Amino acid sequence: MQKPFYQLQQMHDVIRHFTPNWFTAVMGTGVVALILPEFPIAESFTWVLGTALWQFNILLFSVFSVLYILRWIMYTDEAKQIFKHPVMSLFLGAIPMGLATILNGFLKFGIPLYGDVAVHIAHALWYVDVFLAVAIAWIVPFCMYNRQQHQLNNMTAVWLLPIVACEVAATSGGLLLGHIDATQQVVGILFGSYMLWGISVLPAFAILTILMLRLALHQLPSKELAISSWLALGPIGTGALALLVLGEQAPQVLSVIGMESLGLFAQQAGLIASLILIGFGLWWLGIAVLTTLKHAQQDLPFNLGWWGLTFPLGVFTLAILNLAHQTHLHFIYVFGYAFATALVMLWIIVASKTFKGFYQGHLIFSPCLKTYLENK
Repeated sequence: MQKPFYQLQQMHDVIRHFTPNWFTAVMGTGVVALILPEFPIAESFTWVLGTALWQFNILLFSVFSVLYILRWIMYTDEAKQIFKHPVMSLFLGAIPMGLATILNGFLKFGIPLYGDVAVHIAHALWYVDVFLAVAIAWIVPFCMYNRQQHQLNNMTAVWLLPIVACEVAATSGGLLLGHIDATQQVVGILFGSYMLWGISVLPAFAILTILMLRLALHQLPSKELAISSWLALGPIGTGALALLVLGEQAPQVLSVIGMESLGLFAQQAGLIASLILIGFGLWWLGIAVLTTLKHAQQDLPFNLGWWGLTFPLGVFTLAILNLAHQTHLHFIYVFGYAFATALVMLWIIVASKTFKGFYQGHLIFSPCLKTYLENK
């Protein structure tokens, strides 16, 4: 049984057992902060609440980053074991995705608060985010192929995490385009963001195809991993959101090089493609809900994987709301607000359980460290 947090040996145990799956809390909290101002009621209150949650999320990301860096400095050999662990290594993708929610917040909340400096900060963070996302999208799958042991019957949607970070960065690139002057550098950001979309979405769909085969051959995942079914919404929702955001900016950006007609095509194609992706996402949502309800007949053990309820549902909700914004269709807004309400309620549940589990010490545990010590 894990020691309660207040009985851990100072901070050394926390540092030694800190793992990147904690960054999923940053992802989930960040996406809720971005969605809160979208509610049409009490707009000034929800904006203030969203701003406060975004600022708290910056603190959360900073603390987690310091803890993880310290683990690499103080326990280097143990930290390296993550690349051999078939599950924990996948959560490295949560780091750039958590960072993306912060840089998106600088564009949403930071500009009214800090002025143009917020755009410069977001611009710089975007390049950092892209570097981390691409590096993890290469390194983690290579480790899966080269250093880890995987079996089809043990596969889950967690395989998506190191891949999805690139399309999250693509979405952030599209949001950034709306705040910087149209130059050839901006055209590069647009083209680069579409390439990031390709780096992520196409491999993600390959993984989803294999996941469907795994579910058909080996049935549902265990109750400990039941929530992982929701992760499939991540690449689908983010893929739709990225196409909408990039398409909205494409006409203005591509007019710099005399290709405005291509920009209009990108905008119109993005709308149609996003509808198709949202439809696919609704199918996966149904599967995830049914899977969760099936396992909920027994006790569902809480773990950090429950944050898989928040970020994927959040980006899916943002895609619906952005589609409503571009089409001006009221009934799409209604669906978006319904999803947003469900998301906030789920976030409250997961956040409260996470705080309780952290305080009691149940969540401060490194599986890759346990395997390392057993084999040493």
